[in-house]
Amino acid sequence: MTASLAHAAPLTVAVIAFDGMTPFHLSVPCLVFGAQTDEADLPPFHVRVCAADPAPLRTAAGFSITPEFGLEGLGGADIVIMPAWHDDCRDAAARLVEALQAASRRGARMVGLCLGAFPLAQAGLLDGKSAATHWGMADRLAARYPKVRVDREVLYVDDGGVLTSAGVAAGLDCCLYLLRQLAGAEVANRVARRLLVAPHRQGGQAQFIERPLPVSGSEGRFADVLASVTASLGQAHSIDALAERAAMSRRNFTRHFRQATGTSFKQWLLNQRLAHAQGMLEKSAASIDVVAQEAGFGTALSLRQHFRTSLQTSPSAYRKLFRQRSADGMA
Repeated sequence: MTASLAHAAPLTVAVIAFDGMTPFHLSVPCLVFGAQTDEADLPPFHVRVCAADPAPLRTAAGFSITPEFGLEGLGGADIVIMPAWHDDCRDAAARLVEALQAASRRGARMVGLCLGAFPLAQAGLLDGKSAATHWGMADRLAARYPKVRVDREVLYVDDGGVLTSAGVAAGLDCCLYLLRQLAGAEVANRVARRLLVAPHRQGGQAQFIERPLPVSGSEGRFADVLASVTASLGQAHSIDALAERAAMSRRNFTRHFRQATGTSFKQWLLNQRLAHAQGMLEKSAASIDVVAQEAGFGTALSLRQHFRTSLQTSPSAYRKLFRQRSADGMA
């Protein structure tokens, strides 16, 4: 799917709406892939909202919507997103299941946000794959579809070209992850800043925090320590030294750090270094050795190993893909 970015035509994102859905779930992919279309140097996406039921569709917020497309709008879409599903996890109508299967067969990237994993599972698109859904319905998904490996811990899962996410706000994480795959770290960061959300939160797989989550003003010293680390990623950093600078015990610092960022310091630091390396590869002509040193990996070999493990690609391949996008502005 990433190679599609080299094409002049915008990628088409089909978002499926249904009667009784929550507007927030519908808005998530529309904001991530539609909010940036007024900036000429950002990659173009064409968002279609496609009704799975006869319009107008009622929403849980007390108003109705009339999408421009029905399920025929999935035809030709590069990405198909099921942004939610009914709270009772009912079976999807045969026409929706068939439309999802047809989109998958022709190679569309399939995404199920929150309970949207249920229609994808019903269509057989998650058989033999890992998948996420809202924690409150994870057991139900696993019991109903035993061929699906339900991961209850992560924010989202990317397995074999099918993405699924945990509940509500994790849909934002999943969509930003997909945007990062398609358009690179810089674009995902810009869209996240516009939406006033963290570019990535921790959740396993290829997900990594790019910036620490905000901390309150009363935690200024702790925030200063995190800022100093992000500004000096090429240096060595130990928990003991950072705890001392934050005027905390090692135990208190570790606990506070996990509460503030959602992960351990070791994983957070790795994620920060990966994100910094991505940015350098996208925007500079620095050698792989220099990128490795400035990002804190020490050697090009270490950088390559971490890239392969976390991003399933190499630094050189990553640069080749996104340098072209930066050079021609997606033209």
